Amino acid sequence: MSGHSKWATIKRKKGKLDAERGKLFTKAIKEITIAARDGGGDPDGNPRLRTAILAAKAVNMPADNIKRAIMKGTGELPGTTYEEHSYEGYGPAGVAIYIQVLTDNKNRTTSELRHMLTKNGGNMGEAGCVAWMFEQKGLITIDKAKVEEDRLIELVLDAGADDVNSEEPDAYEVYTPPSSFYAVQRALEAAAIPFLTAELSRIPQNTVEVAGEREAEQLLRLMEAVEDHDDVQKVWANFDIAAEILEKISK
Repeated sequence: MSGHSKWATIKRKKGKLDAERGKLFTKAIKEITIAARDGGGDPDGNPRLRTAILAAKAVNMPADNIKRAIMKGTGELPGTTYEEHSYEGYGPAGVAIYIQVLTDNKNRTTSELRHMLTKNGGNMGEAGCVAWMFEQKGLITIDKAKVEEDRLIELVLDAGADDVNSEEPDAYEVYTPPSSFYAVQRALEAAAIPFLTAELSRIPQNTVEVAGEREAEQLLRLMEAVEDHDDVQKVWANFDIAAEILEKISK
């Protein structure tokens, strides 16, 4: 699928996916709590909760932590009340950025994200300024060592997927319409094909090529700072960085 964000690939190259497990746990707990609050504590009848649990297991969260998060969401245990919000803005080189948060203090989160964007060469935009650039899709990533490409393509397309991207060196990226996302997950599980991540994502319809080293460094600092914020669940952006530039700034 052309035009999708390269941020996930860049994170893999920079070793970000396995860093700071505590932050990953915090984000997973928030998502489980919200999913259970809104749709109930039974993952079989709550697709969002099912996905949140799978994401938590992917970062090796203990089962007891998952259980407590569900119970906080259903009210069986006391817990913090979170609200979902989204923010839109721009980074260096005019890159569009869409941020999804879960917060217990919207005013604090808004102020901190606005400062973060401004400090790193970006700016907060009005609601709707970039959302139209991003199409909602299911995105499932699968280790290439776990399945043959032909088998994967046949399986997921039959289950309702749109496309399989095999251009990344270490993982297949399976794209689905939101309506088929859970059906594709179930098909993979039934075939005993494990996946690295599964999320309802926002795929940019075009990308901005960031050609300068200074702008690329500034943009990656911004993306990392935003994603590391405790209230931020997901951040998407429509940029690409040439491999030679990424190699230079990653040293």
